[in-house]
Parts: sequence; C-alpha cells; structure tokens
Amino acid sequence: MKAAVIVFPGSNCDRDMAVALRAAGAEVEMVWHKDAGLPRGVDLVAVPGGFSFGDYLRCGAIAAQSPVCRAVIEHAQKGGYVLGVCNGFQVLTETGLLPGALMRNAGIRFVCKTIPLTVATTESDFTRAYDKGASLQIPVAHHDGNYFVDQPSLERLRGEDRIAFTYGDNPNGSTGDIAGVLSDNRRVLGMMPHPERAVDAGHGGTDGRGLFDSLVGALVSA
Repeated sequence: MKAAVIVFPGSNCDRDMAVALRAAGAEVEMVWHKDAGLPRGVDLVAVPGGFSFGDYLRCGAIAAQSPVCRAVIEHAQKGGYVLGVCNGFQVLTETGLLPGALMRNAGIRFVCKTIPLTVATTESDFTRAYDKGASLQIPVAHHDGNYFVDQPSLERLRGEDRIAFTYGDNPNGSTGDIAGVLSDNRRVLGMMPHPERAVDAGHGGTDGRGLFDSLVGALVSA
C-alpha cells in the first residue's frame, strides 16, 4: 500500500503521520503543497495536523487552495482514500470533500490532552479493526475543533452511519459530540483527534494503531 503525506508550511504532524503509516506497513512519500500532482500509484493521501499557513484567514482555507489539493480532490473523486487529521480535517472541509465546518472551540481555548473517543461505526476501512462502541484514548491538540453541521446535515450523517468517532468527553462543543466523519463513499475520513500520536506505547498508548492497521490491511488485500 502506497501513501502520500501532504506537507504545508506550518505542518507539524507530517512526520508523525509518516511514522504511523510505515509502522503499519505502508510505503510513504512526502509531497510538498506546491506539487501539482500525486506520486504514481498512491492509494491513500494523508493530510496531517499542524497550522498550515499559520491558520491565517481561516484554518485550512489557504491550504485548500494549494496546487496539490486539486490533485487530492481528483484522487478522492476517483475513489481514492483520504485521511485528514486535525488541521487536515479542516482542510478537507474547506475543499468540500467533507461536510460541515470547524469553528473556534466553545471554551475559546487551545485544548491539548488525551481524551476518551468512542468508535461510532466499524463500517469503514478506517475503523474495521475496532469494536463498535469501543472507547479509545486518543490525544487532541486544537484551537478550532468545534465541528458544526446544521440539523438536517446531522440527521443525514447519523442516518447514513457516517459518524466515525464521537467524543466521550466533548472538549470543544462539536455538534453531536462528533470527532470524525466519513464521506458519502466512506473513503474519506476527517477527524480532530490524533491517532498518529497513539501508536507507540512509549508515547503513552497504542489505541490509534488500529486505524492504520485497518486501513493498510484493507488496501493491501484489495
């Protein structure tokens, strides 16, 4: 399985993402945001956390206009897999690949801590390694993680089983305690918590490892 990790000015979780993917067995290539295309044969594009372009204008808004994002959109439209974490989730909503918007945390403070996360669905290649309803311990680190969708959109996400993760203890005011959502075809996942920071026992836990093992396993066997 081949993965591309996008790097923007201000990305600070790109190497963590690459390490997590390689540990799960993926071949990984780093891709600069000014590149107009993706490497040949890429199965997964990962958009990592950080503060792309310093979060100026609006989190993820400038990054979404980078040349590489046009290639990411085309990759997704062709049925390719995309994973956006934290700032990457913000970028994916700005590109329109995922519904909703990420706003300032309800407490108007940066939140950085490990929180309980509930697996809301196992009907995706990102989450099949978990049990539905399982409680995970995954770090968060964000200032604008308050996920908002209107009521009809929330009902649609629930009805289509597209909520991937929910917060056990909502740290930011997100609608419906949503921590991660899937696209219509279930091949694009955006989430605010950082699974790539929870793949090594030496860093405090390995609950994030299942996401990468699940995804790589699904793509290798496909």
